[in-house]
Amino acid sequence: MSGTSEGPTPTADLIRPAVTESNAQTPPRTGAPPLTPPYSSVFSAAPLAMAVVDREGLVTGANPAFAELLGKGPAELAGCVAADLVDLTSDARAWHAYREVLRGRQAQLRCTRRLKHPDGHSLWVQVTVAPLPAEEPGGVLLSVADISDHRELQAKLRHLQMHDAVTRLPNRTLFFERLSAALEAESYEENGTTGRIGLCYLDLDGFKAINDTLGHRVGDSLLAAVAERLTHCAEEAGLTRSIPPLVARLGGDEFALLVEDSTGTEQLADLAESVLESLRAPFDLSGRRLSVSASIGVVERQAAGTTPTALMQAADTTLYWAKADGKDRWTLFDPERNAHRMTRQALASTLRPAIDRGEFALEYQPLVSMGDGRLRGVEALVRWKHPQFGVLAPNRFIGLAEEDGSIVPLGRWILATACRQARAWQVTHPDEPPIFVSVNVAVRQVWDSDLVADVARILDETELAPHLLQLELTESAVMGSAGRPLQALQALSDMGVRIAIDDFGTGYSNLAYLSRLPVSVLKLDGSFVRGFQYESDNSTAVPPNPADEVVVEAMIQLAHRLGLTVTAECVETLAQASRLRRIGCDTGQGWLYSRPVPPDRISELLGVRV
Repeated sequence: MSGTSEGPTPTADLIRPAVTESNAQTPPRTGAPPLTPPYSSVFSAAPLAMAVVDREGLVTGANPAFAELLGKGPAELAGCVAADLVDLTSDARAWHAYREVLRGRQAQLRCTRRLKHPDGHSLWVQVTVAPLPAEEPGGVLLSVADISDHRELQAKLRHLQMHDAVTRLPNRTLFFERLSAALEAESYEENGTTGRIGLCYLDLDGFKAINDTLGHRVGDSLLAAVAERLTHCAEEAGLTRSIPPLVARLGGDEFALLVEDSTGTEQLADLAESVLESLRAPFDLSGRRLSVSASIGVVERQAAGTTPTALMQAADTTLYWAKADGKDRWTLFDPERNAHRMTRQALASTLRPAIDRGEFALEYQPLVSMGDGRLRGVEALVRWKHPQFGVLAPNRFIGLAEEDGSIVPLGRWILATACRQARAWQVTHPDEPPIFVSVNVAVRQVWDSDLVADVARILDETELAPHLLQLELTESAVMGSAGRPLQALQALSDMGVRIAIDDFGTGYSNLAYLSRLPVSVLKLDGSFVRGFQYESDNSTAVPPNPADEVVVEAMIQLAHRLGLTVTAECVETLAQASRLRRIGCDTGQGWLYSRPVPPDRISELLGVRV
């Protein structure tokens, strides 16, 4: 048998080897039969690369486009394993789906592959595997479309989308994509890395001034020049590392250097220092010589348990510390310092509700006459009985209250509570001389509320005499008073309320201005009194500085000449009290007499020498 009576079509020759005299006695291999007209002509002429594959996965025929795409002759493809030709075995998911299509259990497979052409260039293709039409029994049709141009366009568009136009650095989107990938467990658990990650987060000091004065064009040129120096620093740091730091511009004048597989804080510190040193050198831009510096927040930690959000929050906080500490420096993230900040934020967010919930209470510290040791008054000191942090002293929250304005309702509550308590002592101890109560007032209370009206109303409601109320303001607040604050102080003084300057001697100390203020009391700052620690019977004590006593005595004499009384704060020893009494101090306050105590303890001290 030399052949069939009707010779095979040219297309059939490409699909199945022709029967020749040498193989006429060998039964043809089972599998996909040749395509029948009209499919055979379409198959042969189609520009799309196609091949017919039998159920065993072997090519039984391919069209010219398929052969040309792979750089092979049509005859070479017959009998080849189709999966090897288009790299379907390297992907477990695609390989499984391919076999399911061959077995008729899945309708179609579509995937993208990168193939190597025999001439050396690579190309991206989209592979589709689907059963042959019902008219063509058995086998599947494999088609391959060259999508290299499309992929290249996609890559260019992605590069534009993921990179900053000014600096050509990766932008915020690409940075977070890379950061998220670095924090995935697979990236550090399976690759034998350190499992640590580091970040230098920086912005430029003074960049806004350059941008505003010289224009955005110069500003952009400066950003591009900064990016070049940062890239150089990263390249230098990456010489000894398998993964060089990623430099990205996150927006504005903010940049980040991401260090994957970090070896510890020392590596990050070295990188931060090299960045600072690099940026300190002047920039020559279009005939202008510009100088900038940078502040850098440095974070280094275990990748496990860290999220992109947590890492960036820590970096942002640390950058703020670097700026607050003086700029042109790097600062390492400190968990304790951050915990304090978080506590501060927690307190600030709950201050106003705490006032409504009644979480505040007052304690009172005695103000004692230096002459006879009897109680003359008390200073009201607020305490916050916080449900989470316990009892908090004023220095933990008064500053926050002044910042957010809650000092106004809190101060109003303190004033009313203290006046009510002073009146209660007067009523329950009618035979004792009434004591005054001293309340601290913040300047913001004067600006943001009608302090005069509040005081008048509270005195009227509590029936407390005005001279039994003393308001304390800091020296810097009183000495700089003008306009409304000064008018308020004058109105309160005219009402009969005593005005005291707290912490006197540490602020302006404008003695000439002092004579024109409606002030009746000076409270000497404790730093002066601490110089009186010397005990005459203690031979090992360090002798006092004579200048301390001279200064204090001069201030007391000056106050008395102006008709003011003087209270010394932080009196802790008998020797201090004795020396203060000798130089004419009127009253004392401090632990020698009593710590701040609840109201009932003050009741016990009325009428006795303290």
